[in-house]
Amino acid sequence: MTEKLNILVVEDGQSQREMLRDFLKDEGYPVSEAENGESALIKLREDCFDLVLTDYKMPGMDGMALLQAAKELNPEVDVVVMTAFGTVETAVGAMKAGASDYISKPIDLDELQLLIERISGRRTIVCENKMLRKELRGKRVTPDGIIFRSAAMAEVINMVGRVAKSRATVLIQGESGTGKELIARLIHDLSPRCGKPMTVVNCAALSEALLESELFGHEKGSFTGAAGTRLGRFEEADGGTLFLDEIGELSNAVQVKLLRFLQEREFQRVGGNRTFRSDVRVISATNRDLEEGMEGGRFRKDLFYRLNVVGITIPPLRDRREDLAPLMDHFLKRFSSENNRKIKGVSSKARDLLMKYGYPGNVRELENILERAVVIARGDTIETADLPFSASEENRSGNRNWKRGTLKDAMAFLEQEMVQQAMAETGNHQTRAARILGISERMLRYKLKKYGFK
Repeated sequence: MTEKLNILVVEDGQSQREMLRDFLKDEGYPVSEAENGESALIKLREDCFDLVLTDYKMPGMDGMALLQAAKELNPEVDVVVMTAFGTVETAVGAMKAGASDYISKPIDLDELQLLIERISGRRTIVCENKMLRKELRGKRVTPDGIIFRSAAMAEVINMVGRVAKSRATVLIQGESGTGKELIARLIHDLSPRCGKPMTVVNCAALSEALLESELFGHEKGSFTGAAGTRLGRFEEADGGTLFLDEIGELSNAVQVKLLRFLQEREFQRVGGNRTFRSDVRVISATNRDLEEGMEGGRFRKDLFYRLNVVGITIPPLRDRREDLAPLMDHFLKRFSSENNRKIKGVSSKARDLLMKYGYPGNVRELENILERAVVIARGDTIETADLPFSASEENRSGNRNWKRGTLKDAMAFLEQEMVQQAMAETGNHQTRAARILGISERMLRYKLKKYGFK
């Protein structure tokens, strides 16, 4: 069970302060209170708080000044600003100054509870990820290719840290270009098997016969061209990790042999009758919908359940746009160095196009776009002319999805895009997203469920 946050309530109105104190205590939170910013600052120096819930407008030291002072004392403390002057400017100013969130008066206690639970969950993930990074440094391994800022990817990395030390098979799902192999390598690097190699097999790159031989090996003379005995990847990876990419491409015959190995930890080479055993951890990945494949009879259900002991789904880049800025900075720095270019940055117009583009090819497409831009840029700044798409095409990857359907399809697509954009703009804050969209929170929750948002 997650430990309850230690909360400091700062409010000059006694009745409001006592109401919040009593509500939070009833919910099981340790609570302290202060009637102004100055007394709050004294408490912050004397005690350790996880969350400061402060009024915005107070005599003397106001909420913004307290926010800045609290962050100077402890940069990791979360601060939520309460304001009856809930303007966009106030909210933006508070968030820029380092506030975790804001909430408008009169306080909706249900909304406050959800907000605190969200902060608590985020703190848990941040704490676990810090421990994960320390462990990576201890192994002299750093996830350089895994650049992220979004909560969605933080949860993915958090899951990696929890599953790495186990023996469980892992199925990584996600669109092409999202970084499935990077996640697989991180699992291997954090596992007790990190001293042995991780062997990679792309199941889509080989025919059925060649793939079976690649995985399980073959005996001399087992087929035309088999001039000698060949060890398969299961034997070569003994003690380590075998990463099977594009697992959805396996033929039925190979699926049967793989299932036997996962059940019995034994296999036979092609053309042989001797049984071999191998201690291999299997991590697989796919950009296909395997559950749909099971329904159509193209993928075995029993194999799916064996592979999917732990499932990790990597969200597409368009659903985690907070990661765009750090990824862009990372790729610009890397490709500038590799190509001996001194690129200072991206123009505002070019950056706007990059931030709005749909990225059907995900991180790999962004990487290719920026490598090309660095190579062909005439000056020291990436301009719109250096990008492979123009302003009129910035959303071409999405627009084509609704131009072919019915009017109903187009309206559903537009609605989904607007819901997604509102949630992204508010940091997944349902109350504010509903306000932006002009609908009730209940209706927003229905639409989130309808379109599969998590």
